[in-house]
Amino acid sequence: MDHSLSLHGPAKTLPFLPPSKPRGPRSFPPSNSNFGRRRLLRSGVVVQARAGPSPCEFSSSPLNTPLEPNSPAGKFLSRVLQNQRQYFNLAVSDELKLLANDRDAAVARMSLSSGSDEGPLHRRIAQLKEHECQTAVEDVMYMLILYKFSEIRVQLVPKLSRCIYNGRLEIWPSKDWELESIHEFEVLEMIREHISTVIGLRANCSVTDSWATTEIQRLRLGRVYVASILYGYFLKSASLRYYLEECLASAHQDLHLTHRNSLQFPEAWSYGLKQNQVVGCVNNTQSISLGRGTNGHELKQEKLKCYVMGFDPETLQRCAKLRSREAVNLVEKHSCALFGDGQTGLLDTDEVILTSFSSLKRLVLEAIAFGSFLWDAEEYADAVYKLKEN
Repeated sequence: MDHSLSLHGPAKTLPFLPPSKPRGPRSFPPSNSNFGRRRLLRSGVVVQARAGPSPCEFSSSPLNTPLEPNSPAGKFLSRVLQNQRQYFNLAVSDELKLLANDRDAAVARMSLSSGSDEGPLHRRIAQLKEHECQTAVEDVMYMLILYKFSEIRVQLVPKLSRCIYNGRLEIWPSKDWELESIHEFEVLEMIREHISTVIGLRANCSVTDSWATTEIQRLRLGRVYVASILYGYFLKSASLRYYLEECLASAHQDLHLTHRNSLQFPEAWSYGLKQNQVVGCVNNTQSISLGRGTNGHELKQEKLKCYVMGFDPETLQRCAKLRSREAVNLVEKHSCALFGDGQTGLLDTDEVILTSFSSLKRLVLEAIAFGSFLWDAEEYADAVYKLKEN
């Protein structure tokens, strides 16, 4: 059986972090007890993931990742995710609120001191606080992404240097089915075309073809990975836009059938939908759950690929562009940590790596999932902590 075809259908649009029930006695105070301010918890020892005996063996820890959080908020959430996962949702919410309050308080003090002798000092403090909070929010977004990967039991590929043995890159287990299961069928079809384009692997290839070896420069592999992150981000934005328009069209048809002679939508409404004037990046993903075929009416399905091909340049740019500066920084830091040392960028850019098509597919599928989860994390964080527009 081809597991890659066993999909869930349209993704349910539940909140990004659904509430979870504690598995045991509550050891953390509730949100109204200023959970995030318990700095004593942050002073605890960080549990480090141990490397396995083979170069690219994944450890049992969900935090065996290329990028390690450096901010107090990021380190704190990493311990919560690893040791007390049932409280992760609460911890994230509180940390975002604390960061927003810290930043806003510094800005308020700067405004009050404007024109006084202490004005330059408070302006500098506000700038430093803004930078500090931005770094922390990026770590929080990264932990949100790790949380989503842990939900499908997939660990991010560790630093690439740990996965190269005797000049060959191999990533096992591939986790293809898990990484594909987060997408609906029409999105998956576009992902398979993307994989075929960037690495030359056909969707219906044999096992022999999948494990055939190929050579690729490290620099090109890094570019493919980043491009796939952006593609996953774009697919998430475009598919949400698609289902929003489908939902509105369904509601339009239901209203037309119910009130055929008494109430009509203005012609400009449907014209606006056809001209792609609905905002591409949906602010409330829960609204999509109104779904298809309201009251049993089935609308003719438009292929997502054809829908995307009909985007005008402005709409295409709106859906493909990372909305926040924090998301841009996070993609850059993660890719540098994966393919380089995280400080000087990509290393040995002219190095040629011997690998299999299966390992290349694993990296591309991970990157696409990362982009999709990045869209969710950005949306969740922006609702509490206003991110910088890119």
